[in-house]
Amino acid sequence: MTQVTRAELSLSWGAFMSQVILAEDEAQLRRLISSMLTDRGVSVTEAADGAEALQRLKDDPSAALLLSDIVMPNMNGYELVEASLKLRPELKILMMTAYAAERPPPSALKAREIRTLIKPFDPDRMCDLVVDMLARP
Repeated sequence: MTQVTRAELSLSWGAFMSQVILAEDEAQLRRLISSMLTDRGVSVTEAADGAEALQRLKDDPSAALLLSDIVMPNMNGYELVEASLKLRPELKILMMTAYAAERPPPSALKAREIRTLIKPFDPDRMCDLVVDMLARP
């Protein structure tokens, strides 16, 4: 019997995984995260700010997870999450920020379980978390 690694399992299930909308205004970080998730078999649509991410979400009914920075131009991550959940209440949310202490979530989002990664974070941990979140009903 062969032993399958977590990464191999993620890749094998990747074709069945739903889309991730990635909202990050720092282009280099956005490309890195997208590349890492794609290597795990996750389909990623990139957006440079909250407004673009919201439009991508409206255009793509297969999106199952929103991975968003909090501090972005045009529409911040919390505004994006509030608007996204009005459209798709079942959407899974994972936030990223380097400014967690400075930007607490609005009270409307406190009732919802929203996970937040503090930058800098371990990229493998982020990938594992995304894969795990997508695998859950």
